[in-house]
Amino acid sequence: MEPMNVSTPAADRPRNGRREATRRKLFEAAVTLISEQGYGSTTVDEIAERAGVAKGTVYYNFAGKNELYAALMEWGVTRLADTLRDSVPDPERQVEPRESLATVLRAGVVFISTHEALARLLMAEAWRTNRAWYATIRQIRTEAIGVITGQLDAMVERGLTRPDLDTALAGSALFGMVVTVALDWRTLQPERPVEEIHTTLAHMADGLIGSPASPR
Repeated sequence: MEPMNVSTPAADRPRNGRREATRRKLFEAAVTLISEQGYGSTTVDEIAERAGVAKGTVYYNFAGKNELYAALMEWGVTRLADTLRDSVPDPERQVEPRESLATVLRAGVVFISTHEALARLLMAEAWRTNRAWYATIRQIRTEAIGVITGQLDAMVERGLTRPDLDTALAGSALFGMVVTVALDWRTLQPERPVEEIHTTLAHMADGLIGSPASPR
C-alpha cells in the first residue's frame, strides 16, 4: 500500500500566506482605529469591520483584543528593527562607521514617515509599563536600539568617538532623536525634504558622539 499523502511544507505555504495576509489586514485596521480613537475605545467588532473580515476571524487568529494588540506591537517593532538592520551597509563596501550610522538613522526617519500611524502608536505604548505586552515590546525595542548601538560600538573600537561614550545610552538617545525628529517633521514641517531632516539629524548625532579630538 502506498503511504498516505500528507501535507508538506510546500502545501502549507498558501494557507500560511493567507493567514499572514489576514493578520496583516487586522494589524493595519487596528493601527488606524487605535490611532484615531485610542485603544480603550476600539472594539474587536470595529477592527473586524475595518479589516473587511468576520468577527470570528479575529478570534480565530487571536484570543482577544489584548492578544491582537500584543502581536501588533511585536509586528510593528520587528518591522522597524528589520528596517534598521537591513539598512546597515554591507561590510564589503567598507563604508566608514560614521557614514554607516547616518545611513541607519536615515532609514529610521524614512520608516517613520512611511508608517506614521504605526510609529505614533508604538511610541505611545512602548514605554508604558502596565501593559501585558511590555516584556515583549521591551525585548524587541532593544533590538531596534541595538542596531544603532552596534554602529556606535564599531566607532568606539576604531577610536572614532569621544573616549567616554556610553554606547548603550547613546544608542537609546539617538533612537529617541530619530523618532522625535521624524514625527515633528511629519506633523509640523511636512513640506521639508527628507534630506534636510536627515542632514540635521546627522549633525545632532555628531554632536552626541563627539570625536577623539574634541571630547565633550
